[in-house]
Amino acid sequence: MKEFINCFGLQRMGLARKGHFPYVSIMSSEVAVLTLRALRRVLRATEIGSRRLAATTGLTPSQWLVLREIGSRDSATPSAIATALKFSQATITAIVDRLQQLGFVQRQRSEKDKRQFILRPLPPGVEALAEAPDLLQTTFTERFAKLPQWEQAMILAAVERLAMLMDAQNIDAAPLLDSGLIDRSEPS
Repeated sequence: MKEFINCFGLQRMGLARKGHFPYVSIMSSEVAVLTLRALRRVLRATEIGSRRLAATTGLTPSQWLVLREIGSRDSATPSAIATALKFSQATITAIVDRLQQLGFVQRQRSEKDKRQFILRPLPPGVEALAEAPDLLQTTFTERFAKLPQWEQAMILAAVERLAMLMDAQNIDAAPLLDSGLIDRSEPS
């Protein structure tokens, strides 16, 4: 292993001549392939989880998260939900509109402040939450929180670097494991 690290270091610095350490380039391409396969597994798991959620509840992952957040509070305002989930206010409005169309939430004007709306889950929404399979994001968050801080930081750094390698570092993304538009009305 020591020889590999030394050799790899020499290769990176341009000190290893072509052909002297052929297993370095082979090893690098194998690692790249394994990394792409791991990334593909994450993408597939996200897609499968989204399909399972849609089949069970008819909801997208973002709709489920908003519904769960509304259901976890006695009295929820759209701005409180947006803050808690780190979604934009416009995204929350679009998602709540859809949840209301589905009969999962009720939107009422606040008695105290007529400018505000209070969101409450309706029985079909509570039922959808109870029937929903574990969201991949929830499982990840629970397991990630149990890791030591140094490992969390290492994973974050690696994923941030991966985003950079894929020219995705400037893409705005909500903290949600889902593909496609976050405020789409129908599951994909």
